Amino acid sequence: MIKLHCTKKLSAKLNIDAQGFLPQGHRAPVSAESLLEEGVLSGWHANLFTVQRRNCVIAVHDATRFPVLMTCLKKDDFDNLNYWFEDVFMNTLLKLGATEAHMDTAANAIEPLCIDNQCNRSVQGTMNQMKSDFEYSLQMSDVSIEDISPYRISAWLADRPCTVKGKKDCVWPEKAMLALLDGSKFNRPNRDDNNIESEGDNVVSLDAYRKE
Repeated sequence: MIKLHCTKKLSAKLNIDAQGFLPQGHRAPVSAESLLEEGVLSGWHANLFTVQRRNCVIAVHDATRFPVLMTCLKKDDFDNLNYWFEDVFMNTLLKLGATEAHMDTAANAIEPLCIDNQCNRSVQGTMNQMKSDFEYSLQMSDVSIEDISPYRISAWLADRPCTVKGKKDCVWPEKAMLALLDGSKFNRPNRDDNNIESEGDNVVSLDAYRKE
């Protein structure tokens, strides 16, 4: 599983069970072991905010500060947050020039999100700064949020230094996430998921990383 520490504002939008899991949605059933163990990608903070009257969710990985921005979410999309999280995460990696090995490792490491309300102020600070930068950029560009690519914005937010409490040097989210995937020994058979249709160049359909 992947622990996702959500703000109360976001949690109120999510239909989670007693263990903190979302409806399966597009995802195939997983083993009981997968639901009990935290995978290599576990540990994110997430918040819900509104831009141009559209619901957006930003998630930031605790260790690497890697961002995943999901935009223009409708009511049903919150039940399928697993789907949208994976879609933006994988396509952001692709935008950042991840290798095939990185993409394969990431696809194998994706697990169902498990929601709680724990809070780390340092990670929240990074998340709030990225949110503000995105909002400012959108305002200065004078474009509709419906016309922007969440993959490109997430990649843009990943290409910057972030301070982390307890660490002397800054963390660069892009480099840190790719290094995490390089060092990952996670290995689990691929699941058979539905295809995610995406438009535009340099966008991955996730069925390419799912074997029968």
